[in-house]
Amino acid sequence: MASLPRAREARIEEPGGDAAVISMRGAALSYGERVLWECLDLDVRPGEFLAVLGPNGSGKTSLVRALLGGRQLSAGTLTVLGRSPRNGSRHIGYVPQQATLSTHATLRARDLVRFGIDGHAFGPRLRTGAVRHRVDEALESVGAAPYADVPVGLLSGGERQRVRIAQALAADPRILLCDEPLLSLDLHHQRAVTEIVDARRRYHGTAVVFVTHEINPVLGLVDRVLYLARGGYRVGTPDEVLTSEALSQLYGSQVDVIRVRGRITVVGVTDEAAEPPHHPELPHRVRS
Repeated sequence: MASLPRAREARIEEPGGDAAVISMRGAALSYGERVLWECLDLDVRPGEFLAVLGPNGSGKTSLVRALLGGRQLSAGTLTVLGRSPRNGSRHIGYVPQQATLSTHATLRARDLVRFGIDGHAFGPRLRTGAVRHRVDEALESVGAAPYADVPVGLLSGGERQRVRIAQALAADPRILLCDEPLLSLDLHHQRAVTEIVDARRRYHGTAVVFVTHEINPVLGLVDRVLYLARGGYRVGTPDEVLTSEALSQLYGSQVDVIRVRGRITVVGVTDEAAEPPHHPELPHRVRS
């Protein structure tokens, strides 16, 4: 695998190389009277691979939005790279959920990756050789160079996810947020996507927050699991969290975790109602 592109910019300094890049204390997020999660204490450190699990409506995507600065907490504190999260940070790479694209879409793969480099900037984009080289590096690093000039609407789901990851990595992020990147992918492409993400954190120390419904494709890669459900959470290693006892306590009813040939199946969990997609920003409030 080719080396991933290196950013040509000053990094935010941290007090120590192992300091948390994401820190939450007493964090809560609600939609009106409905609490998605609360009292969440979490630190994510450089190079850590954190999988975020839970049923529909448990607030997994809302957590990603909060980390991106697009959703305000209803209680508690959240810092990302030592400051309040904000939209458009080039230090954060984001791989969104797959969206259906028209086959008539003319945006090329390399154009999409280019947005990862200067999409946050205002004004005209400079067509410099250096930027083109960084785009080519990013595409090569995820195995997407052969279709760099193909319109993204003509790419398969697996090819499109490779391009999305290249876009997220193009600015050399310190944090990589992946929101259900394995949806609609076959096993081959699931394996390819997870290997690319894992290589990034191993060789560059990028912290990974990986939202997924299915733990098995990343089970051998993750350091810890954050499991969200019924307004609460469990966090720890897969062996600590993915147990019948831990999930039964979280759900308040019997949940069975079955392990067969290195795969995990959770039985007895019913998806909750889907979370509202466009709820207005919530004001900060302090719980007593």
